[in-house]
Amino acid sequence: MAYNIVSLSELTAQFERLPGIGKKTAQRLAFHVITSDEAYAKRFAAALLDAKAKIHLCKNCYSLTDNEICSVCADSSRDKSIICVVGDPKDVLAFERTREYKGVYHVLHGVISPLDGVGPEKLKIKELIARLSDSGVKEIIMATDPTVEGEATASYISRFIKPMGIKITRLAYGVPVGGNLEYADEVTLKAALDGRNEI
Repeated sequence: MAYNIVSLSELTAQFERLPGIGKKTAQRLAFHVITSDEAYAKRFAAALLDAKAKIHLCKNCYSLTDNEICSVCADSSRDKSIICVVGDPKDVLAFERTREYKGVYHVLHGVISPLDGVGPEKLKIKELIARLSDSGVKEIIMATDPTVEGEATASYISRFIKPMGIKITRLAYGVPVGGNLEYADEVTLKAALDGRNEI
């Protein structure tokens, strides 16, 4: 009979389901948790359950928050006339690391990708258009990833916004084509913001 510990196998399998985690890394993480003291394991489990229970979408920008609105939307010093449209909440964190962007965000929760069954109706596009109706917004920065899907999404949204007379810009290509914003460093993102162009 093969050596098997059911609980360890299940814990390893759960870690392996995380993005970017292979079998060996999942095993290391599982062994780390079970060889740590019980207090650590309890804090780890409690933090996981607490985050899952409390974190939800901001009612304004659809980024993640544990309050009614996120800290960016709640910050009165932010320039509410500029909205940076991103595909994923992780992209908000990437821009915030630059400490350069002073506007607010709108998170689409994906990009248009017909091959993956993601149409415009599955994204937070109508919520973005609703924000623009009477909010004094002067500029929309389209900051979706520079991929075919990201470009298509930016173009699709731009068609709805242009008739409103709002300036629409796209990030400059300091961000590599085919890359993901969450992996871009602060200098690259700052250059992309500074060199953005009107669509």
